[in-house]
Amino acid sequence: MTENQNHKKYDLEDRTYKFAKRVRDFLRKIKKTVAVIEDGKQLIRASGSVGANYIEANESLGKKDFIMKIKICRKEAKESRYWLQLLEPSGGNEENERQALIKEATELMLIFSSIMRKSV
Repeated sequence: MTENQNHKKYDLEDRTYKFAKRVRDFLRKIKKTVAVIEDGKQLIRASGSVGANYIEANESLGKKDFIMKIKICRKEAKESRYWLQLLEPSGGNEENERQALIKEATELMLIFSSIMRKSV
């Protein structure tokens, strides 16, 4: 792996970590209802799983294993977007952050889709 490719790998690890952290920060700020608590649990799991599976993909045992882990990353990013869409924050700043997180989840989905296409 060239130095530039290695650098990109760690940038995506950092980006997925920051996404999971932003999700957690966002959930701390919004008003707690039964729906927010339950959907928030699912969102926390999915958002953290994006980065965790990407780390596993980078330590994969082969090409098939790598592609499977990347597919899981894409699936978890898509699931994160779903849970974010279900949440209904009360404030304008909270809504802006929710929209930004939905955008980031969508971008991560597209990145992992691209990695999958290029890996086949």
